[in-house]
Amino acid sequence: MPSVTRDMFQRSHPARPSPRLESTVTLAHGSGGRAMHDLIDSIFVARFQQSPVPLEDQARLDLAALTSLGDRLAFTTDSYVVDPLFFPGSNIGELAVNGTVNDLCVSGAIPLYLTCSVILEEGLSTDLLAQIVDHMAIAAVQARVQIVTGDTKVVPRGSVDKIFINTAGIGVMRAGINPCATALQPGDRILINGAIGNHGAAILVARGELALDTDIQSDCQPLNSLVDAIVAVCPDVRAMRDATRGGVATVLNEFATASQVSIQLQEEAIPIDEPVAGLCELLGLDPLYLANEGKLVVVVPAHRVDETLAAMRSHPAGQGSCCIGQVGDRSPGLVSLQTVFGTERVVDVLVGDQLPRIC
Repeated sequence: MPSVTRDMFQRSHPARPSPRLESTVTLAHGSGGRAMHDLIDSIFVARFQQSPVPLEDQARLDLAALTSLGDRLAFTTDSYVVDPLFFPGSNIGELAVNGTVNDLCVSGAIPLYLTCSVILEEGLSTDLLAQIVDHMAIAAVQARVQIVTGDTKVVPRGSVDKIFINTAGIGVMRAGINPCATALQPGDRILINGAIGNHGAAILVARGELALDTDIQSDCQPLNSLVDAIVAVCPDVRAMRDATRGGVATVLNEFATASQVSIQLQEEAIPIDEPVAGLCELLGLDPLYLANEGKLVVVVPAHRVDETLAAMRSHPAGQGSCCIGQVGDRSPGLVSLQTVFGTERVVDVLVGDQLPRIC
């Protein structure tokens, strides 16, 4: 779909008149009184509410509209604490929307509705908060979802780092589409929609702790329309997962363990952008474990590979799609990598994370 800019969004969704806000968030903004209502009305309601309706403590959804799309609901929630709040290619607001949309769509669901709850640190700039909420609203339009209810809390300085966001999401499961981590079978192929590790690398560089000059951008994007293209040609897709914290390696270990199969990757087939590869080599990081926010691991039957890859490559979010490995049965739960030197190494699950607070 065409991209939506902040200026376009604000012209079509003008903020409602409200009393002038203070320049920073104060504890009064979380008190339940007029200050809180002014903050909510001028920053959140003005951007999220698509039509004037009475404000309540819950969203009321049309069951007939939901059941017309399927007979099961998918429900997820996630919290976002990224540092820094704005980083090359994205920000915490887009991340909070796209991350939850992606968690829904990889189940085979059609994402429809999100909640938005924020915990704000006393002293946070209200202009910065408005920028973040602007990006959330634009991301919701681009992902074709509505943010329908939420909550705001303010805590004393030092209790949180500027802003924490929680989003929960509801979607409707398509009939006959049941991707699941336990469904892998020997002979299946492992696909991915493009270069890995960009989000984790972008966050690392954005923290400014390294004197590096690089243009690595986060891959943060919604994946629901890409999933639409996948399931249209491969309704028997075995499993799908967005490779966020822990990266591709963690996702594949979860799949191998759940299905009690082995997975072998081909190192030369795994797409990695040159700047990310260089950063990993310099710092001793493995891109297989770096976080992504717009990469989808897809497992399909062998006979579906060509048509699935063609559908993925025809989508803007999947132009770099490729097959990176296959499922076997030699050692249940084992993930291995065939290196470019002809050797093989185990790709295990990390005890911790290479980078803290990346999503």
